[in-house]
Amino acid sequence: MWRGGSTIKSFSRLKEFFLAHKRFYIVGVLALLLVNSAQLVMPKMLGNLTDQVASGEFSRGELARFALQFMGLALLIAVFRYVWRINIMGTARKMEYTLRNMFFAHLQTLSTEFFNRTKTGDLMAHATNDIQAVRMAFGPGIVSAVDAVFLTTVTIYMMARTISWQLTLAALLPLPFMVGMGVGFGRVIHRRFLRVQEAFSMLTDRVQENFAGIRVIKGFARESSEDERFREVNELNVQRNMELVRIQALFRPLIGYCASLAMVIILGYGGALVLRGAITLGDFVAFYSYLGMLTWPVMAISWVINMIQRGKASMDRLNAIFEQRSDIEDPPVSALERLQGRIEFDNLTFAYPTSTEPVLTGISAEILPGQVVGILGRTGAGKSTLLNLLLRLYDADRGMIKLDGVDIQDISLEVLRTNIGYVPQESFLFSTTIRENIDFAATGSSLERIMEYAKIAEVYGNIVEFPQKFDTMVGERGVTLSGGQKQRIALARALLKEPQILILDDSFSAVDTETEENILHNLRRVFPGKTVLIVSHRISTLKNSDQILVLEEGRVTQRGTHEQLLAQPGLYRELYHKQLLEEQIESVS
Repeated sequence: MWRGGSTIKSFSRLKEFFLAHKRFYIVGVLALLLVNSAQLVMPKMLGNLTDQVASGEFSRGELARFALQFMGLALLIAVFRYVWRINIMGTARKMEYTLRNMFFAHLQTLSTEFFNRTKTGDLMAHATNDIQAVRMAFGPGIVSAVDAVFLTTVTIYMMARTISWQLTLAALLPLPFMVGMGVGFGRVIHRRFLRVQEAFSMLTDRVQENFAGIRVIKGFARESSEDERFREVNELNVQRNMELVRIQALFRPLIGYCASLAMVIILGYGGALVLRGAITLGDFVAFYSYLGMLTWPVMAISWVINMIQRGKASMDRLNAIFEQRSDIEDPPVSALERLQGRIEFDNLTFAYPTSTEPVLTGISAEILPGQVVGILGRTGAGKSTLLNLLLRLYDADRGMIKLDGVDIQDISLEVLRTNIGYVPQESFLFSTTIRENIDFAATGSSLERIMEYAKIAEVYGNIVEFPQKFDTMVGERGVTLSGGQKQRIALARALLKEPQILILDDSFSAVDTETEENILHNLRRVFPGKTVLIVSHRISTLKNSDQILVLEEGRVTQRGTHEQLLAQPGLYRELYHKQLLEEQIESVS
């Protein structure tokens, strides 16, 4: 399916890059043309040398002159070959760099929902194999295209014009078959390469998933099972690659066979012309050399088609990602530049895009600046969903959520997320030092300030026990730390930017009760006037809140202070007595 317009459209996203770097391609192509032109002179020089030797009129001086000319031409070819490689291949590398940056930056703009439905391994395959295939199309592909067009045209001209047009016509009889095979094989290669990329995506995803979950795999002694699952997807990857390799392995010998037919024709018909005196022996040697040079550009025609088809297939896969748009739209101008901390929910109802059943239904509440609000509910009650809506990881209908009296969708994402500190249920740490993890918001804070917030989060004592202290590398996703340490470092990270609204989504689950009480005491002491939302299953965490919302099946069934909720029947009082009994049993034991 070789369609020029379709191919150009596939690569149109790179138009600005090519316009900005066109001079490099122009210089590279000119240098390549110069190299090709110099290479075309060599067979003629060799033919003239053969004729002089055959005639017996060849002196040592002429041999020295010929050697110097040949060496000079070879040096010229070497210099300009370097020039075209730097300009064409080097620019292709820059294009790969630019495209990978574009791809990564675009992924950063996409919403949470996109990553929920897209596998990490698939994105990794896009960022590696697909971008590399595009680079090959605009590096070696450009070189092969120029070689194919220029060398084929000029070589045929030199053969016909300077030696014999009859012999040239005879030698070109296999050419249409070679080009036809290139086009036909190119179509098959395109389809099979797409299947190869899909298999590679599956393989990458399986590997990434296993490495991320290696502790679970070992904990359940499932190594053998996972080996088998990996073997299956690896076998599929090899199978798809072999399908591609087989067609490529068949293609090259067929092209070589056609080229050999041309050589047979030359030996038979050309030899007869030499015997009849129609051409000289030198002309025959030159023609044979030209024909040898013509084999590569003819093969390059099909190779160009192959690489461009592969590049197009990969670019189409990348374009499918580039065309994705975030479900969360940023307003052109933010209605607020800083939040004061007032939150209003007005009959908030929300369902996830993949579901028709609402997760939250008819939630109405007002939270004043400086209030500490607790949110309690069983698993699946909608607590985390409510917090995700405040961060605009998802969007509810307009008018349902207001901050400082302004609809949340009229506040820019930067203002919103800069003014909100968020500590999620699963604390994610990056593979860097503790210091850099705490200062992830890039506040440029001094070590003293980082230490201060580590103390507020009650993690300072743990950190200074490490040999490298705050310069300790935490490993991938914080694997070298305990769950409680990760939660408290994540809390310090959120506190460091001094947000006006602090959201704690069950972020004390791995922390003991005493440490939790110390953290909450520290927060009230150092963050007066800040709005704090705390999700927790522990009554002890929420009992000192200014108000507590009890969620059940996506609805607020109770609200009030700790004392008010204990005075009325419901989930809150039920959980309180249950947890009180558990504490008493634990103290006795």
